[in-house]
Amino acid sequence: MIGLEKLSIAEQTFAAVEELLTAAAPKQGEVLVVGCSTSEVVGERIGTAGSLEAAAAIFGALREAAFRHGIFLAIQCCEHLNRALVTESAAAEKYGWQEVAVRPVAHAGGSLAETAYGGFDRPVVVAAVKAHAGLDIGQTLIGMHLKEVAVPVRLAQVKIGAASLTAARTRPPYIGGPRAQY
Repeated sequence: MIGLEKLSIAEQTFAAVEELLTAAAPKQGEVLVVGCSTSEVVGERIGTAGSLEAAAAIFGALREAAFRHGIFLAIQCCEHLNRALVTESAAAEKYGWQEVAVRPVAHAGGSLAETAYGGFDRPVVVAAVKAHAGLDIGQTLIGMHLKEVAVPVRLAQVKIGAASLTAARTRPPYIGGPRAQY
């Protein structure tokens, strides 16, 4: 078996997202939010060395997995765009997300956001989402875009390139007391 460190960026991404989606078991039309520092993926400090090549490999794998699972992707932009997200217009319409007027580029939005904007069929940028699962590549802080309650998912794939991975699924909040049944 090939060691995880020997896999390409696309293969690492696909393995991680497939493992997450298997654990999260999203329903048709739910949302996966992804934040990514391609700088971290290529072994540099976040925000210093974005890579459109790494972004293309990552986006291709994400899009393939999302298609297979029948879910929407929401790709988080960097802090220069207030962590807005690139998604398909169908997702924004379905969930009633607030569209904003901007087009992400590598140095204002990030390489993955620029790639997603060019790669989606009908891209829009929205201010915020409440996703059902999330994958954070390189510690980009996606928590604000997850529904309550976020539950960590420990993946076998712990890195994409040199970037650390954090994954989460969500569940409805538990309410009630000791007599409540879930």
